[in-house]
Amino acid sequence: MHCPFCNADDTKVIDSRLVADGHQVRRRRECLVCHERFTTFEMAELVMPRVIKSNGVREPFNEDKLRNGIQRALEKRPVSTELIEQSINRIKSNLRATGEREIMTKIIGNLVMEELKQLDKVAYIRFASVYRSFEDIREFGEEIARLEK
Repeated sequence: MHCPFCNADDTKVIDSRLVADGHQVRRRRECLVCHERFTTFEMAELVMPRVIKSNGVREPFNEDKLRNGIQRALEKRPVSTELIEQSINRIKSNLRATGEREIMTKIIGNLVMEELKQLDKVAYIRFASVYRSFEDIREFGEEIARLEK
């Protein structure tokens, strides 16, 4: 790894630790030339399937869109950032586990709804109302009744 301070080629690892529930390695490094210290994070780069939108357009999986949708549903709800990140990681793991190269947005939406159902019922209803395009109060009531069962 190149030193970010002097651009020297050689650095040594001083300390390594697992972080993010074992999904990342945090390494403390020292440059052998200028002796500056810095931290790096290492994680596996796993290929996510492409997303097929409802209009047939295909696009790369965008984790930011997933995170924003979940955070919008959870706005002003008492759910920690750590729980949100764990849910996002579960959704991504489920998508990779399908083994498919392409996946419909409907499948992603259903995974998000299942995670929100576990995290916060109000956020689940918020997301479902947009995702399923509820037209009137009756549809809200039906979804709440299903949720209470």
